[in-house]
Amino acid sequence: MPQKQKLSYPKMALFGLQHMFAMFGATILVPLLTGLSVQVTLIGVGVGTLIFHFFAKGRVPAFLGSSFAFLVGIRLIIDPTAGIFPVEVYGEYIRILGSMPGLVTGSLMTTGDFSQHVLAYATGGIMISGLVYLLFAGLIKVVGVKTFMKFLPPIVTAPTVILIGIMLAPFAINQSAENMILAIATLAFVLIAASWGRGMFRIIPILLGIGGAYLLAVLLHNFTGLTNANGSEIINFTAAFDRVGNGIVGLPPFMLPRFNIVAILIMIPFALATIAEHIGDMVALSNITGEDFLEEPGLSRTLIGDGVASCFSGFIGGPASTTYGENVGVVALTRIFNPRVVQIGAIFATVLAFSPVFAAVIYSIPNAIIGGASFMLYGMIAAVGVRNLVDSKVDMGRTKNLTVVAVMLVTGLGLRFGNPITFAIGSTNVPVDRLGIVIAVVLGVVLNIILPDRDPGEAVK
Repeated sequence: MPQKQKLSYPKMALFGLQHMFAMFGATILVPLLTGLSVQVTLIGVGVGTLIFHFFAKGRVPAFLGSSFAFLVGIRLIIDPTAGIFPVEVYGEYIRILGSMPGLVTGSLMTTGDFSQHVLAYATGGIMISGLVYLLFAGLIKVVGVKTFMKFLPPIVTAPTVILIGIMLAPFAINQSAENMILAIATLAFVLIAASWGRGMFRIIPILLGIGGAYLLAVLLHNFTGLTNANGSEIINFTAAFDRVGNGIVGLPPFMLPRFNIVAILIMIPFALATIAEHIGDMVALSNITGEDFLEEPGLSRTLIGDGVASCFSGFIGGPASTTYGENVGVVALTRIFNPRVVQIGAIFATVLAFSPVFAAVIYSIPNAIIGGASFMLYGMIAAVGVRNLVDSKVDMGRTKNLTVVAVMLVTGLGLRFGNPITFAIGSTNVPVDRLGIVIAVVLGVVLNIILPDRDPGEAVK
């Protein structure tokens, strides 16, 4: 079997390091975009990958990284102006209008401190969403993969992915606006690496784009005196090191989750997108290695591993985890199928998480560089949704398919960017406009079940 490839420990260490770098560029973007800890994120994906391998019986060469699907949900929870908690915004400061654990009603605080405080509700939602994997794993065990996929076909999952990418687009623009020179340079580096790169360079375009733009930022900062659009320094090393300390070794800032029903409802639907992504990666790895991982160790076991990994990451204050297509690409490129290589890469990521100096360097990356990389990433998320429709050969000429996609897109985008809508459940005001993607997914699943699959030219009887 491919899993039993014999490799020396030095070779396994080298290939494992390659896997870590393949997931690294995208994985660290999630904490940089949300305010979560880089160190905790690396522990989440490192230990999470090992958890996955435990449930997958050590057979599947998959690496888990930070999920971008949940970014919209995290933003909807932590953003002071677009979030779910009642506040009044006064420039860089906000006033708390409702009661929340640890915050006094009527008190003033900075928007940054507020976002950090409510991140715990986002990770609580992530932790609960991880349990959704276990629910679906149980369903798959009972009804089988083919029957399960009838209720979650591409006509539902693809528009969900498209919605995620489009909803994230404004955040890429806002970050890029801080310094358009760096944002454009980052995007250019990413495009060059992705389009003309060879071998490993083509697999890690985000990492290369961020690295190249970071070097440019250092040069501009030291030799030109160029500043950001608001007059601030391009790079602020002092603030970055003050955030995490400057010790060579140090404990990550773990954060226990908090739970809020609205935050949980916002997060749960994104699990559907990552579950679909997980299934796609398992199919791809099966084709690459020549083994059917859907049968052995079984899709239910791999889903449980992925779900427990997300629960663990949410519990310690990290983002949701998901199998990474970048690492599937590494397996396809190197033809190294030994899962121990991936496990070693996960150990490298975990060890690196205990370096505050490393985390400080990551935090010093200018926002505009993250915005430039996000141009590609967010656009690719939406494009992947379109590609799923094409690859799955979904006939968009059929009325049922058009209806499902149309209703999902208008519902998700209309509620998100339209006028705010709320309704009360007891003493709790539920912002319906923040639940747009939740409602869109539910409508998509229901419509796919109840609508007849009628040919456009068939007469109504």
